[in-house]
Amino acid sequence: MTENISFLTAAAIAAAAAVCGCSGRSTLSDGRFVVGFDPESPPYCCKDGGGYKGFDLDLARAVCEKKGWRFVANPINWDSKDVALDSGAVDCIWSGFTMQGREKAYTWSSAYIDNSQVVLVKKGSPVKTLKDLAGKTVGVQADTPVQKALSGKDPSNAAAARLGAAFKKLIAEPDCNQAVGELDTGALDAVALDVGVARRKMADMPGKFEMLGEALVTETCGIGFKLGNTELRDQVEEVLTEIVDEGTMKILAGKYGIEENALILWRK
Repeated sequence: MTENISFLTAAAIAAAAAVCGCSGRSTLSDGRFVVGFDPESPPYCCKDGGGYKGFDLDLARAVCEKKGWRFVANPINWDSKDVALDSGAVDCIWSGFTMQGREKAYTWSSAYIDNSQVVLVKKGSPVKTLKDLAGKTVGVQADTPVQKALSGKDPSNAAAARLGAAFKKLIAEPDCNQAVGELDTGALDAVALDVGVARRKMADMPGKFEMLGEALVTETCGIGFKLGNTELRDQVEEVLTEIVDEGTMKILAGKYGIEENALILWRK
């Protein structure tokens, strides 16, 4: 069974680790593989009754089964993910985790998901293209690369900055679920979010939303390990390669409806 740790518990562990000078583990001496994730990011990670489910969590569980590790799912406060990782409270961040803009902050696995950022609007909205977003109120999840790009804080993406400057307002929401909920009520005109999440929302709420045909930002997802922790990264990636070769990753991608953006970047 999946073992879950509350964020408060994780925070306590992190604080203790910081005091004693501990760091992220390169080996799993206790046999536990602790995955830090955002519980509001379906289809990658989300709440499921008293537990959690999602494509990334299923992949992590499959890795643990092959390695003989005990899988521990640790929902974290996204704003505190670096504290949890650096202290050793979690072994990795595996949660539809965008690599772009964070390349030097973590030791990354190979990219395994096309995580392009797209725009979701209500069905029948007058917004049909990115240019139509001028003068509109747009929501986005806080502390994400697409928020930085649209707010002009990513110097490598001038086009996104120009687009964001034309909005009436860019509102940073704590998670995608809240943003999509506000889109549904009309509080937002559009939401910028991961393509996989957008497709999941359209599937879960048929007839409610539609996705613009133009991508805002082209991004990829990887698994983020503490900077320098190549040993653990290599162990996980070796098993993931086996999972791809066996066809398990494809099966899981189909389960969550993300065949179109999974797998294509694993092998270069």
